[in-house]
Amino acid sequence: MFSLSTLATFGAGLLVLQLTPGPDMMLVVGRGIGQGRRIALLTVLGMTVVAGVVQVSLLVLGVASLLATTPLALTALRWVGAAYLVWLGGKLIIGSFRGHAGARTVAPVSAWRAVREGMVNNLTNPKPLLFMFAFLPQFVDPARGPVWLQLLILGCLQKLSGMISLGSAALASGAVGGWLARAPERRAWQERFTGLVMISLGLRLLLSGDLRAVAR
Repeated sequence: MFSLSTLATFGAGLLVLQLTPGPDMMLVVGRGIGQGRRIALLTVLGMTVVAGVVQVSLLVLGVASLLATTPLALTALRWVGAAYLVWLGGKLIIGSFRGHAGARTVAPVSAWRAVREGMVNNLTNPKPLLFMFAFLPQFVDPARGPVWLQLLILGCLQKLSGMISLGSAALASGAVGGWLARAPERRAWQERFTGLVMISLGLRLLLSGDLRAVAR
């Protein structure tokens, strides 16, 4: 269905996408250090599998073309994502000052919350949206088979590459987080670090006048 040159070019584009640090990567690293490997991997699950179902479905159904040609829609996504991240980060930082650092326990993050936050962060992150809605369709050739099937395959490949790169970041940062968690007095700083990461992501999205600047 796809020629070798097409797949090679598409693979190069995916490599650049995954190697460029963005909001998803930063959130995964923050989660890994702040809450550990398991929560970081669940966050990746929300970013790739859950968000991927929504994004690939929209792509196949043609809604991608509408979003790509409507800057207001992407701007709205940017504002929603920014507000959500700032709220989460502020909540973590405020909570880290409650109680005594040596005796307090870190409020556990549920599996569903980790998946949900990963999904929301990815769906409101212009980086994968711009790539999927603007760049990916350029590799579709109607002469080589059904367009919807080609979009489905390319979209799944994008999410698979994200799962590999973000999963690797989750494992690495989770190892650091596990080491820090063995020192109870450092737990509050773990939460503060994660909160600062989330707030910085939100402000980056909020203050970026060009959505493509966020993707870089």
